[in-house]
Amino acid sequence: MATAPAAKAQSSPTTTQQLQAELDAARSQLEAQQRQIEEQDARLRALEARLSAIATAPPAAAASPAAPPAQQQTPVETVGERPAQPERPPEVAVLGEQGSVVTRKGQLTTEFQLDYARADRNTTLFRGIEVIESVLVGEFNINESRQDILTASIGGRYGITDKFELGVRVPFVHRSDNSVLVPVQGSTNNDAAREVDTAATGNGIGDVEITARYQLITGHAGTPFVVGNLQVVAPTGSSPFGVPRLDTGEETRAATGSGFWGVSPSITAILPSDPAVLFGTIGYTRNFGRHVNTVIPPVTISYVKPGDALNFTAGIGVALNDRTSLNIGYSHTWAFGTRTRTVLTNPGPTDPGPTWQKSRSLQVGRLLFGVTYRATDRASINWSVEVGATQDAPDVHTVLRIPLVLLMP
Repeated sequence: MATAPAAKAQSSPTTTQQLQAELDAARSQLEAQQRQIEEQDARLRALEARLSAIATAPPAAAASPAAPPAQQQTPVETVGERPAQPERPPEVAVLGEQGSVVTRKGQLTTEFQLDYARADRNTTLFRGIEVIESVLVGEFNINESRQDILTASIGGRYGITDKFELGVRVPFVHRSDNSVLVPVQGSTNNDAAREVDTAATGNGIGDVEITARYQLITGHAGTPFVVGNLQVVAPTGSSPFGVPRLDTGEETRAATGSGFWGVSPSITAILPSDPAVLFGTIGYTRNFGRHVNTVIPPVTISYVKPGDALNFTAGIGVALNDRTSLNIGYSHTWAFGTRTRTVLTNPGPTDPGPTWQKSRSLQVGRLLFGVTYRATDRASINWSVEVGATQDAPDVHTVLRIPLVLLMP
C-alpha cells in the first residue's frame, strides 16, 4: 500500500505534458483558421473594390483589357424578350379613317361618328369708285353669314385581305344657315337698297362615302407604314341647286349634300418613333361637273364644275401610355375656283349669250388636335378638333369616332 502514492506522483507529469500538447495543437488550429479568415476577408474586400470600380466606370471601361478573360467571355443572360416590331400602324385620331388601322382579312368593323362644324363670317363688299376719301359711289353692303352643321353617321369596314379593305359611310345631316345682307345707307345702287335676311334649315341623308384602302409598305427598321386611300363621294344628299327657292332666289331649305360626284385618292405615311409617331398625308380631290339648270334671278345657272382641291396634312402623336395618345398637326387644302356657265333668264336682243365665270380659289388651313383611347381590344375612342387658321376655313370642326370590331377572323 505504500507504493500507490509514488505511482500517482509519477503519472502527473505525463498527464500535464499531454494536456499542454493538446492545448498547443488547438492554439495552432485556431491561428490557422484566423489566418484563413483574414485571407478570405482580404479577398472579399478586393472583390468589392473591383465591383465598385466596374459600376462607376463608363461603359467602355467596363470591358477594359484588365478584366480577366473569363469575365470578358461570359455571355449576358437575357431576361424576357424584346417586343416585336408591330406589323400595323398605330391609330391617328386627327386623320379620321385615313389614320386608322387597316382591317384584317375577314374582320368587320363598324364605326359611329358624330361631327359638328361651325362657320361664322362677316364680309364687307364694295363695288364702285372712290371719288375722294370716304366718299363712295357704287354698291356698298355688309354680308353676315352663320352656318351650323351637325352630322351623325354610321359606317363599316371589311378586310378583303390582311392589307386591303373596303368601307362605306352613310351620314345623316342637320344643317342651319343664316345670312344677312345689309346695304350701307348712301349707296348709289338702288337695286341693293333692300336688306335681305334669310334662314334655312335642312335634315336628311348626306353624301354617301365609299372607301378603299391598301397598305403599300409595312414599316420595318425605321421605314414608315404607307397606306393608299381612295374615296368616292356619291351625291345622295340634297343638292344646293335642287332645293326650293323664293322668287328672289333665296333658298328656303338648306342642302344636305354637295350635289356632285367626287373622287379623292391619297397616300398616308405613319412613322413610329417610340414614344412618338410622325404622320402625314397628301391627296387630290377631283370633282365632276354637271348641268344644274337652276334659276337664281336674274340668271339661269346651266352648268357648274366645282373646283378640284389639293390637300396635305402633317403632324406628330405622342403616346402617354399603352392606351392613350395625343395628336397635333396642321392641314391645308387648296381648293381651285369653281367654273359656272350662266345665261340671262329673260335675254334681250342685245344681251350676250352664255357666259363663263370662275370663282376665286380658297385656302383652307386648319390646326388639328386629337386624342385616341383604346378602351378594349375591340373598341377605341377617337376625338379630334380642327380650328380654322385661314379666313376660308370653318371656325371649328370637331369629330367623335367610335370604331367597334364586330366580327373577328
